[in-house]
Formats: sequence, structure tokens, C-alpha cells
Amino acid sequence: MSPTVGYKIEMPLGVVVRKTPGVTRWAKWNWSAVAVLPGAAPARWTELRREGEAVEYHAATLPLTLWASDSEAYLANLSDHRPSIYVVMRDEGAEGVPLTMLLATASPYEGQDYADNGEDIVEKVPMPEGLIAWVSDFALAHHEHEVFVKRRRDRARIDLYQNGKGDARIRQASDVYRAPNRGLP
Repeated sequence: MSPTVGYKIEMPLGVVVRKTPGVTRWAKWNWSAVAVLPGAAPARWTELRREGEAVEYHAATLPLTLWASDSEAYLANLSDHRPSIYVVMRDEGAEGVPLTMLLATASPYEGQDYADNGEDIVEKVPMPEGLIAWVSDFALAHHEHEVFVKRRRDRARIDLYQNGKGDARIRQASDVYRAPNRGLP
């Protein structure tokens, strides 16, 4: 067993969310995660900037947890032309909060899992340079390359017995896959 199994590190990561006017009459506002703030202090929907009707908030500070066992996912993310943090949000209609911040992760696989459930909003936010270096150092230090081992077929001859008589508990005189009698004279 590797000494890094179960090993993790964490960093507080602030999430900046932008509110802009909606483009349809059914959606009054459009919410999107636009930036992350490494090492941010705790916050709860603190207004950062306002330009006309567009407002940016420091919505929450979430722990960014890196696990040694997920180093392959982090390396896949870092090999992308723009490494990103995946921010998972949910529109739960909580009291005084437009969106609930659930998770910030550097694993594209985990981000995809949340995107597949259909209930959560997953935003891909570009990583700042310092965060790229931090994730890269961790992933390279803990990545263990697994050698591909091709599975070998067993030598059992499965074609030596006839499969097609149907259920052995039901008496049948012939093959169940035969053409039915037409009942013609």
C-alpha cells in the first residue's frame, strides 16, 4: 500500500459569482461563477463590485481539497489549455441566499459527476497561476503511474455445449429458436 493513500491537503477558496440581467422574460437574473480567490477569508454574499445592473459577489469560501488518490484527475485538468476549478452550485431558494455553494474541486471527473445529476449548476472557472502551481506540485508529488495490464482470455471452450434448449425445468423436444409451425394443411 502506498504511503499517500488517503493523504489530502486543503486551501480555502473564495468563489466570485456575477449576477447579470436575464435575457428572457422567464429568467430575471443570470448567475455565473467567474473567479476564485485562493486563501480567501470566510464570506457570505459580500458585494465586491457593481457596474450598472451587473453585480459581483464573494458568495462563499469553500475548502479546495486535493486527494493523493485523485492525482490523475488533477493532471488531466492541468493538461487542458485552460486549467479550471469546477464550482458546484444549487438553486435551493434558501433564505436570503440566491444560490447555495456546494463544492469547489480541481477534479474534472468530480465536476462531471455533479453535472450529470441535472440538479446542480457546475461552472468551470479558470485557475489563477499560483493555484495552478499549487495543484501541479501536489499532483506530481503524489502521482503513481499504473502500468496497463492486458486481460488474458481463458482457454475454456464455450462452444462445446448447445445452448438453446430453453429452461431445463420445462420439457421441450426441440430447439426453442426454431421457426414456429404455420398450421397450414
